[in-house]
Amino acid sequence: MTRTTEVVLFDFGGTLDADGVHWSPRFHAAYRAAGGALGYAAFEPLYQRADETLARTADIRRFGFRQMIEKQTSLLLELVPDRAAVDAGRMAEQFHAQARAIATRNQPVLERLARRYRLGIVSNFTGNLAPCLDELGLARLFTAVSDSAVVGAAKPDPRIFRETLGALGGAPADRAWMVGDNFEADIGGAAGLGLRTCWLAPPDREQPPGPDPTARIARLPEIERILD
Repeated sequence: MTRTTEVVLFDFGGTLDADGVHWSPRFHAAYRAAGGALGYAAFEPLYQRADETLARTADIRRFGFRQMIEKQTSLLLELVPDRAAVDAGRMAEQFHAQARAIATRNQPVLERLARRYRLGIVSNFTGNLAPCLDELGLARLFTAVSDSAVVGAAKPDPRIFRETLGALGGAPADRAWMVGDNFEADIGGAAGLGLRTCWLAPPDREQPPGPDPTARIARLPEIERILD
């Protein structure tokens, strides 16, 4: 059978470091485990505020993965009303340990894929994706890394997808896949350009309105049975 896939693009947060779960609920789980009492509905807007502040942090582009998590934890705890009850070290450590474990589990999968395809990352990030990937031992596996804060366009804007495909040798969209956990940004954005799409999501998550993904998986290692 002739292989039709040349390029595979991945999201980062929630895709390479988790099984389809965004950073916000994972930070909330770590916050609760460390002594916090807020429910998710009250916590999530505070997370968004902290995330915006993180993006404006001086020297953010130099931050590695652990330093970024520790800074995000610190910013969050400045906003929650029960910060005195929360163990900041425990909160950061839980998030970091779980994310690192999933990234480590996924590394052999990505290594095998890198021998067959050209791999890229398309991520809505804060300008420091490259040092984060380096710290996690994943940077060497990707020919192109597009960080929205560096590119100047964020998913689902087609410009960030086009830039990544161009950096990967200009592969036609119909020979590329996008794998991600954010239905609107990853699946909707890539499908609009004609890429095949794979939605990474927990089995019980309801599919939002929008174009159907080409495939759906619950854990990244399942991608190997999808690609040709």
